[in-house]
Amino acid sequence: MKFRVALDSGGELTEELAGHEEYRMVPLTLTVNGVTIIDDGQMSQKELVARIAEDPDCPKTACPSPELFYKAFDCGAEHIYAVTLSAELSGSYQSACVAANMFREDHPGAKIHVFNSVSASVGEGLTVLKITEFENMGLPFEEIVERTEKYIRSKNTFFVLDNLETLRKNGRLSGMKALAASLLKIKPICYGTREGAIGQLDQARGMGKAIVKMVNYIVERTPDPENRILGISHCNCPDRAQIVKEEVLKRIHVKDVVLLPTGGLSTIYANDGGIIVVL
Repeated sequence: MKFRVALDSGGELTEELAGHEEYRMVPLTLTVNGVTIIDDGQMSQKELVARIAEDPDCPKTACPSPELFYKAFDCGAEHIYAVTLSAELSGSYQSACVAANMFREDHPGAKIHVFNSVSASVGEGLTVLKITEFENMGLPFEEIVERTEKYIRSKNTFFVLDNLETLRKNGRLSGMKALAASLLKIKPICYGTREGAIGQLDQARGMGKAIVKMVNYIVERTPDPENRILGISHCNCPDRAQIVKEEVLKRIHVKDVVLLPTGGLSTIYANDGGIIVVL
């Protein structure tokens, strides 16, 4: 096998890639309403959304162990990559780095690299697509690493949340702020910083206005859209995701579009109705 990409379950794979031996999902662990769930894609998005709504506390997540990453690396591939959640949001990147160092000790000369996606969800999935593109071009390992790192630094992540409960439960919003925002139907428009942390760009009253504002930011902050893939993931709202796609494509031309439902980890943080866009 020429290459292997180990993707933590904070990201999503396209249908074209899922199930192929070159790709392995390394699961995080989710705890929702007192029940521990291995984030291996077996639970449907709708069921997870329902469980999150029933949980009076904030759902908890735990990154994969180094051993899980090591197992995904140990496949005989010539080139080995890991793509993880932003190191600012999860310990997954550090766990993968520990595993990579262990693997190098056991396999001197191994060509292995861990990418901090500086993102999550579809942002990780687009990084996997970029690695695949470069591998299919037959580029040397070192050039693939360099080009992929450059791509990661160039992409932008945006998201809007319809449901603020996860933010309230994990202390990001006080109870009064969350209540006021809910009553006024205020929706935050957020983005991923260059370091991979979460920032707020703006807010709007109502999801429709929030989407319009988010699309404006997407257009303003994407200087070369024709060379980029538009990635959209949604939490239990495919129609809303389609609207976002159409509104973006009215304004700019892109190379391709990837539209996916959020996986388990992203479903917890995006919550019901959330939309994530990466370009």
